Amino acid sequence: MAGRWRDLGLALLGLLLLLLVPLFGASPAIRDFIMFGMAYGLLAMSLNLLIGYTGLVSFGHAMFFAAGAYAFGLAMQSGKFSIPGAFLLAMAFTATMALVVGAICVRLNEIYFAFLTLAFQMLFYNVILGWVSFTGGDQGLMGGIPRPKFLGIDLADRTQLYIFCSVAFVVCIAILRQVVTSPFGYTLRMIRDNQERAAFLGINVPMVKLACFVISACIAGVGGILLTLFVSGAYPNFGFWTTSGEAIFMIMLGGSNVFLGPLVGTVILRLLNDITVSYTSHTELVLGVVILVLVLGLRKGPLDLLAERWENRRQAAAQAVRDAADKDAQKGRDG
Repeated sequence: MAGRWRDLGLALLGLLLLLLVPLFGASPAIRDFIMFGMAYGLLAMSLNLLIGYTGLVSFGHAMFFAAGAYAFGLAMQSGKFSIPGAFLLAMAFTATMALVVGAICVRLNEIYFAFLTLAFQMLFYNVILGWVSFTGGDQGLMGGIPRPKFLGIDLADRTQLYIFCSVAFVVCIAILRQVVTSPFGYTLRMIRDNQERAAFLGINVPMVKLACFVISACIAGVGGILLTLFVSGAYPNFGFWTTSGEAIFMIMLGGSNVFLGPLVGTVILRLLNDITVSYTSHTELVLGVVILVLVLGLRKGPLDLLAERWENRRQAAAQAVRDAADKDAQKGRDG
């Protein structure tokens, strides 16, 4: 219980820090960078629920990112939904899609799971491209996304949009945190480490994987909705395989064993991209070199490395205390 109150306090602190950004007169470029990072951060964090906590490497997670974006955008363009209504509709569509795709994929392991998710993603991507009258094809949703007021909130105003995205982002991160620290989260780790033993203990492994798959997809869908609100459109590249690859890069750059590692990786990747694009058109080459250095040099993300060193120091300090207590006890017996 104390841990949950601590997490709630940290979530409120994070939200407060995000809300202070516009108050301190941050430039629109910084606010745009943060909103962009929040959308892709949710994609990376949700994917890490599969990769880092369950051991399921998905190459097709961006399809849920795009599903949320397109469902929300199309609902708003129909003019029949308010923003909360379209938000809920997009979540329901993404969850249903994840339920169908996940029911097929989670029965496979390792490379078979990875390639099947990739196959579903390419199928979804080709539906987006081919259904031109509905999705706009390779041009994406044309005409922008209407943003009617609701509850006195006007998302056409960039500051109010930033606040809305910040609240949605922090709520999703808090939900993910509760998931990974709950008994369900520890069940995911058990499946990741030894799913045969988990099954032997009576855990319905496919059902737990499916539940994790749907939760992860819904959080990715929220990321897609935030990006749709930010760019006022939805585009095929949201669901292309390279977007899934970027999310995997974010996890590798930040670390998969620390809860906020993928979010740190998102910031690193966006910064690398924004800086290198100012000097060279070979951005992918620079990113490739950075990832090679991390993989071959550190063999883990920076946050994973810091967490490991902190844990080693903590254990060393605890061992030193135990050794000192043993020496005192020995002196007492000798005396």
